Amino acid sequence: MSPEPRQTVPSYILVAQDFLGLANPPPASAAASPTSPTAPPEMSGTTTKALDAAKSTSQQAKNSIRTMTEETSATTSSLLHHPYARAALPFVNGGLAGMTATTCIQPIDMIKVRLQLAGEGAKTGPRPSALSVTRDILAQGKVGDLYTGLSAGLLRQAVYTTARLGFFDTFMDIFKARAEAKGSQIGFAERAGAGLTAGGLAAMVGNPADLALIRMQSDGLKPMAQRAHYSSVIDALTRISKAEGVTALWAGAYPTVVRAMALNLGQLAFFSEAKTQLKAKTQIGPQAQTLMASAIAGFFASFFSLPFDFVKTRLQKQQKAPDGSLPYKGMADCFRKVAKDEGLLRFYRGFGTYYVRIAPHA
Repeated sequence: MSPEPRQTVPSYILVAQDFLGLANPPPASAAASPTSPTAPPEMSGTTTKALDAAKSTSQQAKNSIRTMTEETSATTSSLLHHPYARAALPFVNGGLAGMTATTCIQPIDMIKVRLQLAGEGAKTGPRPSALSVTRDILAQGKVGDLYTGLSAGLLRQAVYTTARLGFFDTFMDIFKARAEAKGSQIGFAERAGAGLTAGGLAAMVGNPADLALIRMQSDGLKPMAQRAHYSSVIDALTRISKAEGVTALWAGAYPTVVRAMALNLGQLAFFSEAKTQLKAKTQIGPQAQTLMASAIAGFFASFFSLPFDFVKTRLQKQQKAPDGSLPYKGMADCFRKVAKDEGLLRFYRGFGTYYVRIAPHA
């Protein structure tokens, strides 16, 4: 009876096992046995060359990927450290921060505007509160009405806050460089000057978006037949420009600039000063310092700017009567009429709501 033929493993399986590291090396006795199957010499040499070539190609691919990753990281780093990019970062960061805050506090801003416009021209009568205004808005429509004018608010922040914080950081860098050259430190006067200047410049740029925001938020106070029903900030700006002229987009610009300067004096200057003092005179942590400094800055910003914000809202909301007249001739006239007809405390109506609105931006 003839012996069964010996089953041998195909050479291509041996090659694959060797490449993947799955094959165990045969013992020395098996290697020396004359009955052990061996691959032909020419196939063994070809397999070795193929494996070496595959390993070399794999290593080259890894090196190429590593090189491309390093070059991409280096390019990104070089772009971020480019002088123009470094100069633009404060503006971009400021705009994104402002837009994020606006998305969160838009309902509060809506309530604030309605409080400022309630009881216009009347010293007596019902005194609305934030809760009653919220209830009225929800009764007339839906929860989404609290976000009326959000597109205008986002555009305003993209323009105004981007410029405001960007200008402030730029001015502060200039003051810091001068102070370091003199061997001193910047003080409250420099911070206040930077805040006032940055706020005034940014307010002029952002006034059209601010006016569109007020028009969209106050539209619901008109009789149904007189409402404009603006669909977006672009629609509001376009229709206002056509109906009242392009210059109407800068209505209330003067109180807007003064308000912005007062707001920035409180927000930026007092925030920097409060944080410096808390760091020097207290042992609280960095996060607590930031929160406390924001609360302090928000209070002073609200106190200084609310009367001008009140007048700004009244001036930007007003439209010409059929005879071409306006309720207020300007900022001074609005201050005078409100103080006479509604009382001085009317300028601070809704202070709590305004503070909650301002604090996140501080």
